Amino acid sequence: MKTFFSFALPIFFFSVIGLSSYAATKPFPYPIEQHKMANGLNVVTVKFDSPGIASFFLVVRVGSRNEVEEGVTGFAHFFEHMMFRGTEKYDKDKYNEELKAIGASANANTSLDRTIYHMTGNAQKLEKMFELEADRFQNLHYPIHDFKTEAGAVKGEYTKNIASPFAQLEENIANTAFDAHTYKHTTMGFLKDIIDMPDQYEYSLKFFTRFYRPEYTTLLVVGDVTPDQVNKLAEKYFGKWERGNYEAKIPVEPEQKATRFTHLQNGSIPPSLSLNFKGPGFDDKGMESPAIDILFTMLFSQNSKLYQKLVLEEQKVRSINGGIYETRDPNLISVDASIVNKSDMQYVKDEVIKAFETVKVSGVDEKMLAETKSRLKYSFAMGIDNPSSIANILSHIIQLTGDPESLNRLYENYEKVTVEDLKAVAKKYLTAESLTVGTISADAEGGVK
Repeated sequence: MKTFFSFALPIFFFSVIGLSSYAATKPFPYPIEQHKMANGLNVVTVKFDSPGIASFFLVVRVGSRNEVEEGVTGFAHFFEHMMFRGTEKYDKDKYNEELKAIGASANANTSLDRTIYHMTGNAQKLEKMFELEADRFQNLHYPIHDFKTEAGAVKGEYTKNIASPFAQLEENIANTAFDAHTYKHTTMGFLKDIIDMPDQYEYSLKFFTRFYRPEYTTLLVVGDVTPDQVNKLAEKYFGKWERGNYEAKIPVEPEQKATRFTHLQNGSIPPSLSLNFKGPGFDDKGMESPAIDILFTMLFSQNSKLYQKLVLEEQKVRSINGGIYETRDPNLISVDASIVNKSDMQYVKDEVIKAFETVKVSGVDEKMLAETKSRLKYSFAMGIDNPSSIANILSHIIQLTGDPESLNRLYENYEKVTVEDLKAVAKKYLTAESLTVGTISADAEGGVK
């Protein structure tokens, strides 16, 4: 099933021993220091009490969203692989040797809106981290043979992933729900483009030249460091990195005006139902993003009425969850359910829609709303206890707005969410006209209307 990244985790008013007075005025309890370099690179430092440990993240605000040209989807993900191929100074083997020498581990991942490169290791070796990452971001070098090898590996990864019926359904839903926007294809890209990728060496060089530029990138360091130390190293190693001049023109998705359907015939897994409504893009200033997060937490958590009824009492559903894809542009608000018997597929859909209609008319219980906010608040507090977890959540907000302080602006709105806000987003977004229904069953048709 899908994984939803939710910011419905406000941390208002909790105290942590040893925090500065910053925590009294900012929801996020650690000072965020930013330094914008002349070339456009944003350098972010969060000093955290983790003796001897630092996390070093480079957030490139380029994902499959930026793949606007016909026939060349999947290259944002491809470079997640290619960036580990090495440079003339540090080839692949030497790069790995240097990582071991400084006690660091490194990896990367790609999503719709960004690619993140990250390592965590000895804070005393921070300068070596800077040297290694600055070198490959500015001097990546790969011959055509290495390119073809990695393109083949990407095809192998796609083949492995798409063996999952859930991955197939996710791909089908994106392709069905979107007509124009680049969210129509998944991070992996369209299969026809992946097959053709080994013949796109010249385009790969163009992609790197366009997007691996300082204006697309945020350098984030969290841990046993100081802003002065980080800023000086950033200027030393990234100061000569040249700004680019390319900007992808992302197509605007037209309004959807009727329910759409996609079905996967597969009897190897239990029947599955996925309801996907067109939702808003992320906004750290308005109330819609936090309201949707809170609403779906209330409706689909294990102590919700809907979960208790469908999963525990009637036992028609094995699992059910829901959430919003937090992305830069409008994306999907989804509910996924694993059904016990295919004959109950329509019933489960109707019950979910009924829960939405109840919110539209009657709202939610004020006490439950307050309890949900409180519960989410403390779960977040428990999760920001090491440099990597802090860097991960800041990376997510950076991908959305480019500014880590958006975290504070967003969190200030969570506490303000009212019952009327929940009713408003339910009425605006949870409609039949904006819905795409995805189903999996052994039958040739989904059987859901």
